[in-house]
Amino acid sequence: MRKHSAFWLSLCLSSLAMSVSFVAVTSARTVAASDRAIAQTNPCASKNPCASTNPCASKNPCASKAGNVGAPLAKQLQGKPVVVDIYASWCAACKNIAPTMSQLKQEYSGKVNFVILDVSDRAKASQAEAKAKELGLGAFFAQNKSQTGMIAIIDPATGNILAQHRNNANKSAYTSVLNAALAKK
Repeated sequence: MRKHSAFWLSLCLSSLAMSVSFVAVTSARTVAASDRAIAQTNPCASKNPCASTNPCASKNPCASKAGNVGAPLAKQLQGKPVVVDIYASWCAACKNIAPTMSQLKQEYSGKVNFVILDVSDRAKASQAEAKAKELGLGAFFAQNKSQTGMIAIIDPATGNILAQHRNNANKSAYTSVLNAALAKK
């Protein structure tokens, strides 16, 4: 009887151990899949956002690295900082930043060039591509056309990107850059 009880106890314990292992493996896979999904939707989501090799580790983790659009912008954009908005009517981020953009347009009317590149559908995206090429933003548009809700502030004389944010409704993130650019003029 004692051998029989020991056998059943051993069998139950090994079943329990296998169940716990299965749950642990399944949970680990779910967490890993969740981490991958977060990283895909938020490129700044990483295991160590404070690491110096992390390109997203900055004062504003939503700000992209500054760069250059490839060349100075078109003649009609010269003399004023350029705010480029990659917009789509179906974009939740665009709706989130719309009030901020409206305030900026009112506050900087006549001082800043605002360029909206609408990619709401194929026809509008085609028009936006043509407009971008005409304004010297062709390469920039090609790289960022899928980044709806993205705002970039560009120095038209150099093509340097002074700031680039995605889904950032914080008005001061834009005004500080615009004011600095305007003070240089």
